[in-house]
Amino acid sequence: MPIEILMPALSPTMTEGKLAKWLKKEGDPIKSGDLIAEIETDKATMEMEAVDEGTLGKILVKEGSEGIAVNQLIGVLLEEGESADALTASISESEKSELKKSEPKAEAKEAPVKAAPPTPSPTESKPAAKAVSEPARGDRTFVSPLAKRLAADAGLDLSAVSGSGPNGRIVKKDVEQAISEGGSRRAPASAARPAPSGPVPDFGQPYTEVPNSGMRKTIARRLVEAKSTIPHFYLTIDCRIDDLLKLRKDINGNGEDGYKVSVNDFVIKACALALRKVPQANATWTEEAVRLYDNVDISVAVSTPEGLITPIVRGADTKGLGAISSEIKDLAGRARDKKLKPEEFQGGGFSVSNLGMFGIREFSAVINPPQVCILAVGKGEQRPIVSEGAVVIANMMTCTLSCDHRVVDGAVGAEFLQAFQGYIENPLRMLL
Repeated sequence: MPIEILMPALSPTMTEGKLAKWLKKEGDPIKSGDLIAEIETDKATMEMEAVDEGTLGKILVKEGSEGIAVNQLIGVLLEEGESADALTASISESEKSELKKSEPKAEAKEAPVKAAPPTPSPTESKPAAKAVSEPARGDRTFVSPLAKRLAADAGLDLSAVSGSGPNGRIVKKDVEQAISEGGSRRAPASAARPAPSGPVPDFGQPYTEVPNSGMRKTIARRLVEAKSTIPHFYLTIDCRIDDLLKLRKDINGNGEDGYKVSVNDFVIKACALALRKVPQANATWTEEAVRLYDNVDISVAVSTPEGLITPIVRGADTKGLGAISSEIKDLAGRARDKKLKPEEFQGGGFSVSNLGMFGIREFSAVINPPQVCILAVGKGEQRPIVSEGAVVIANMMTCTLSCDHRVVDGAVGAEFLQAFQGYIENPLRMLL
């Protein structure tokens, strides 16, 4: 019997993705474990792995299609001995419409595409493929994109709706029936969520539109959430880095060992050791309790062509400067190629954002939720300072800590910066 291939969930928060590439074509034999497609999320591109064996009978979503909802039907697998005639169930007109909308805009000028072959009936279908590292589906509700939009417009709680589609999927008619019966429960609106911005007026200036990528949309959503719901406050400290620069020069030597430690590597190590001294800053806020993390995992902001991503150095307090340097180079390279695994950028208890290489003296960073602190690092530069009653020239670096006041009070933030400054200004302590 035909088997459905559904859009996988690559992370707990993923709701939609882009079908970047099919690795198989219609008619190709597929074995369990074969890689059949590449799925692109807002942060990474991952491969989709087949569970069952058979033949790829029909591709329903073309390469390059964006906005494909999790659990949306993207293809059909035929079991051994079956032919295309086995595709006997029908796809509703609303589902066809959603599939058509998800195709790239560039396809709009092509000749009309024939209707997709019917999908298997609810009693004959079962999932055919999953993504590598895909979490268990558990009690997730399967909802078609059109049904989800209608429910959102009506304020309908989909957990109270029974689906009549394949695998219990909620489709348009289920939502319409629930609304007509008047028994729907309204989903509570989030008081903290800001109203969407209105259309931007056209004042006649020439412009070029760059479509928002999935990453850019996620960044926008998360930063609005952070600034709208997290009570930020900021603490700034100046660190003298003369000894750090001398030690860095001694470690790097002439580069014959094949690696060079950066100032940012020292910053990450100093943050990790300071968090061991002040664990209240290595935390997350929840309504029930503050979670203090046992491990010190540092998220490091990395710029990519599509936006920022924060790969994580796990257990940074236990690693040497050389190991941190190598790991950051590897993570940053794969982040720019969108090849990170979800566990390499999801999580972390503290973030570091360094703009010193761009000549920025100091800045205030937006907290990366659900974390409660982020350290903004400026450039190292020579400045006149007063030392032991005399004006001297010293290499200084300004760092600003953004804190979530629900968890980190001013004294705690200051205690962290004091510990951080102690390691930066006495870098040999980081090597002990």
